[in-house]
Amino acid sequence: MRGRREPISRRERPAKPALSRRWIVDTAVRIMREEGLEKVTMRRLAQELDTGPASLYVYVANTAELHAAVLDALLGEVDLTGRDGGGDWREQLRAVMTSYTLVLFKYPQLARSALVARPSGENYLRLVERILDLLARSGAPRGQVAWGLDKLLQDATAIAAEHSTHALDPGSEDDWNAAVRALRAVDEATHPAISAHMPDLISGTAQDRMRWSFDVLVNGITRTPTPASAD
Repeated sequence: MRGRREPISRRERPAKPALSRRWIVDTAVRIMREEGLEKVTMRRLAQELDTGPASLYVYVANTAELHAAVLDALLGEVDLTGRDGGGDWREQLRAVMTSYTLVLFKYPQLARSALVARPSGENYLRLVERILDLLARSGAPRGQVAWGLDKLLQDATAIAAEHSTHALDPGSEDDWNAAVRALRAVDEATHPAISAHMPDLISGTAQDRMRWSFDVLVNGITRTPTPASAD
């Protein structure tokens, strides 16, 4: 006769690690790297951490805040040294913004989320501090530097989001080719402005356009007074 199985006391089971915001975010980052941002939900995290979804809300208010925390964690990969820019503040700033954009390129879904996500962690604060420090070396007034930070991040994030959308859409190249054909085929009599600006409308590499866009923004930021200072 088979003996009765001895029940295992709860006291003998290994205790689960205590939840923490850091553990939750690290787990979310791992899921995103392996399966994509759409899998980073409170329910999935709860399953992964062997807890109930309600327990997570003590540390993270909602999915939007979770995605912002994931973004902040990945901002730790941005190279803030600007070493590729040598000793020039503008080229150092260009290197930092390029590194930020390339980090978002690596995570296409996160790039689109970054358009609305509002990170507030240490990595974000370090990025903001570095951009402000470099931009201030231009000698521009503090108001222009402060507002310029927002424009630089918005532009870099939008570029990454557009790139990621195209990367995930198998038909994006066909769409671009169709647009190019339409621009080339316009009648000068009905679309004189388009005709006059071809082929410049479709010229340049993505890298060329990114460099030009950066210069346009920095030149405008450093030379355009904010409304308060212009009064």
